[in-house]
Amino acid sequence: MSRPLVDHAAPIQRAVVIHPDTRGSDRDPDVRLEEAVGLARALDLEVVAAEVARVRNITPATLFGRGKVDEIMAIRHATEADVVVIDDSLTPIQQRNLEKALEAKVIDRTGLILEIFARRARTAEGKLQVELARLNYERSRLVRTWTHLERQRGGLGKTGGPGETQIELDRRLIADRIVRLKADLEEVRRTRGLHRKARKQVPHPTVALVGYTNAGKSTLFNRLTGAEVLAKDLLFATLDPTQRTIKLPHGRPAIISDTVGFISDLPHELVEAFRATLEEVAEADLILHVRDIASPDSPAQARDVETVLERIPEAEDKPRRILEVWNKIDLIPEGERGLTVARALNTDGRATAVSAVTGEGLDSLRERIAELIDDEPEIELVLDPAQGEAMAWLYQNGRVISRDTDEKGRSRVRVRLHAAALGRFEQQFGD
Repeated sequence: MSRPLVDHAAPIQRAVVIHPDTRGSDRDPDVRLEEAVGLARALDLEVVAAEVARVRNITPATLFGRGKVDEIMAIRHATEADVVVIDDSLTPIQQRNLEKALEAKVIDRTGLILEIFARRARTAEGKLQVELARLNYERSRLVRTWTHLERQRGGLGKTGGPGETQIELDRRLIADRIVRLKADLEEVRRTRGLHRKARKQVPHPTVALVGYTNAGKSTLFNRLTGAEVLAKDLLFATLDPTQRTIKLPHGRPAIISDTVGFISDLPHELVEAFRATLEEVAEADLILHVRDIASPDSPAQARDVETVLERIPEAEDKPRRILEVWNKIDLIPEGERGLTVARALNTDGRATAVSAVTGEGLDSLRERIAELIDDEPEIELVLDPAQGEAMAWLYQNGRVISRDTDEKGRSRVRVRLHAAALGRFEQQFGD
């Protein structure tokens, strides 16, 4: 049902990228243009021209004024581009009118991101989520999709033309498919809920990595877990969430999730469709907000991530705890790097500076993670020398704070254990 916005079977298409600067954003327009070019290249488009277009007054029909549309048309002709990417959300009418005026395929920011997600989805769940988002997006654009068909004729006693019939049929097919997809995703949510309950019985604390796309989440994930998740300088390199177990200081295990990157103006269709995945973030004991601290746009990117997090409901049974991870300090000039690390240290524990590439700061990060998820009660146990298996179990399932041995060889252990883990310990090793 979903039709790709870019024909990938055809030769590589040439694209002109335009970022409309409406002066209503706190983002640097040149940085936004660079990001839009990255999105286009992530879709394997050959970017032959890229410009910031100043927009003083928004024109409802085309977004741009007539003169600016003519300028874009001239650029398209001069570069022989097949596609024009508009780095903003267009209404269906604006998209249709621009395609007519520019005589080329027009893709807006929402369509571009949806198409990238569609290409990157690997798991069955990811594909379901992307298809739902794309169908919700396309449903409002059927009038554009079917402009080549005959429109309904007016007047008394007149029957509808074939074009209107096709549009109504397509809308009904899309509506039916959306209902089925929502039911399938509801089953995914139910299954995830069962998995979360099972994990709580283990129980290992959970940590979720979030951050602006290309902030280095997957590289950090690989460093912390020893996994080999795809990590490259590419927007939305990670789409489907991945989970691994990591060992924290004192032997405490935790489950860490690498999630899809956020981005400014994330399409609302994606936020809704990816609700099942974002619930993993809501349920996490700790959220690591990974920032590209070397980027001049880092503060604005952080605000965009915080905006998306605010749209994710908090879990009822736990407060939301967020630790900022200032990544990529290896890219900061050496003379300024110490100042960045010092700034992180002066945040009262709310941030820590690291380099996922070189490993700098990762030991401190692990220590801080352990501190923040360490809210289980501390208990004291005395184990006989013969209870080596029980001692090993404590190291594997809890956090051993201290251990002393008396003259009889008995070990006095102070350990933090989840209530469910303590119950299993008593059942397995109690008298």
